Amino acid sequence: MFIDGEWVEAQSGETREIINPYNQEVIAVVPEAGRDDAKRAIQAARKAFDEGLWPDMPATERGQKLYQVAELIEKNKEELARLETLDTGKTLVESQADMDDIAGVFRYYAGLADKDGGEMIDAPIENAVSKVVREPVGVCGMITPWNYPLLQASWKLAPALAAGCTMVLKPSEITPLTTLKIAELLEEVGFPKGVVNIVTGAGPTVGAELSENTDVDLISFTGGIETGKKIMQAASNNVKKIALELGGKNPNIVFADSDFETAVDYALNAVYFHAGQVCSAGARLLVEENIHDRFVEELVKRVKNIKLGNGMDENTQMGPLTSAEHRTKVEKYIEIGKEEGAKLLIGGKRPEGAAFEKGFFVEPTIFDGCTSDMRIVQEETFGPILTIETFRTEEEAIRLANDTIYGLAGAVWTGDMNRAQRVSRALRMGTVWINDFHPYFPQAPWGGYKQSGIGRELGKTGLEEYTEQKHIFQNLDPQPMKWFG
Repeated sequence: MFIDGEWVEAQSGETREIINPYNQEVIAVVPEAGRDDAKRAIQAARKAFDEGLWPDMPATERGQKLYQVAELIEKNKEELARLETLDTGKTLVESQADMDDIAGVFRYYAGLADKDGGEMIDAPIENAVSKVVREPVGVCGMITPWNYPLLQASWKLAPALAAGCTMVLKPSEITPLTTLKIAELLEEVGFPKGVVNIVTGAGPTVGAELSENTDVDLISFTGGIETGKKIMQAASNNVKKIALELGGKNPNIVFADSDFETAVDYALNAVYFHAGQVCSAGARLLVEENIHDRFVEELVKRVKNIKLGNGMDENTQMGPLTSAEHRTKVEKYIEIGKEEGAKLLIGGKRPEGAAFEKGFFVEPTIFDGCTSDMRIVQEETFGPILTIETFRTEEEAIRLANDTIYGLAGAVWTGDMNRAQRVSRALRMGTVWINDFHPYFPQAPWGGYKQSGIGRELGKTGLEEYTEQKHIFQNLDPQPMKWFG
């Protein structure tokens, strides 16, 4: 791991084996940090912020370093993509697309770094200057998930660096390899010691220390809702700022007047990319009743042809789940769906054959006849499970779509653009796609309503998350008030 500009082992000497989810082979051994390691990293980040040059470096120079990071990501794209696939199980083509997106994130914030020169505002008295500026928030603790390791890290690292912050990042303990590789690239660019620290370890130790430590000014977390609640409680210790992305249960609404073939195709994309291990996965399909039978028949036919396998194989369309523990969780949800009375149309089990024996595979699964009170509809299953509900009216579709504690994203499929606008405005979600599913890009903010989190990543707002606003008022002609005495 990378602390204060040096590659170090855990003080305890403990390590963790990193497993390829396709065949359970050990692909790396990394340090298993504890609280003392996290404290050392926090101290390095604190010193780099309070005494170092980085926060006061001209924003243009910080931006230039981010441009260099983007160039190195592109240069090392194939190695990074290969590591991501070995670590997570996703297909190589998905990992390659991730690397392109990651380079784009660094490039976007490189360009944005020097664009905010402050805002002059009218003062209520004569001979005065009033200005609002943004300054780096300070030391940032960052905790990233296992499903998109480097992509999620880039959403935090790039804006925080552009703002002038220092940071300690804890990647998921089961998928840390590309985050450790990015530390090598940051070292090659020449960031000052202590600005970026990468600590590999478990959430209950390293993550807890980042959340509780009073030298951390902001904690940014992407992951599950229950962990997010614990982080909020821990962060109250010094009332540190928090930024939370806690997932979603995202509706994909299909009206009868939509383009049938395209809507079917995107319904598959919505839920089965990365085996459904996506916070924005369209795991809830809401289909207008009069096209339900035809739509479901076509979905099942297409799902039968999905090719499972090794993510490194160019013919693979869906890889394994990322860990044995997570597969167990997904399989439990399949059993819950059966117990709740949902109709299992396809999948619901592990694939058969020698090629799948060691991998953490679950077949792409479809449940029909679902209702909004079912756990498989309400809870984030985070696997290749599609639930299907029907609606008759626009109002019913909106009601069903909003009937969840989450509010991350959703989609509307219709040929009626007036309806598309009505429904998109009525959905209580941070992102709504019309006749599409999944696109995101650095220029647009990402985050959710309700219990999907607090704050936004990406876009200008993603940069502002890592800043504090300061009002500076200067009296140009001070005179005695003679109020007292």
